Amino acid sequence: MDDITVIDVGSQALFVVLKTSGPIMLSGLVIGLIISLFQALTSIQEMTLTFVPKNMVIFFSIVIFLPFMITTVVEFGRSVFSRIIGLG
Repeated sequence: MDDITVIDVGSQALFVVLKTSGPIMLSGLVIGLIISLFQALTSIQEMTLTFVPKNMVIFFSIVIFLPFMITTVVEFGRSVFSRIIGLG
């Protein structure tokens, strides 16, 4: 295995991590922004107001995006395993 192949597999792995975590992080970011805007407008500084809705949205986004995430990781695993088979 040469250096270019290792760099290619590493960059694909980083892209898979970004692709699988992106929707969850984006949904957490959006709900956090909405809640902080609501807190700034109403001057409510309750700690559970940020904690509970953000956890619920992240949980539901995991449930919604789980098939996409599994498919992405399985495809990456298959490509890595096919490269391993190609070496032998």
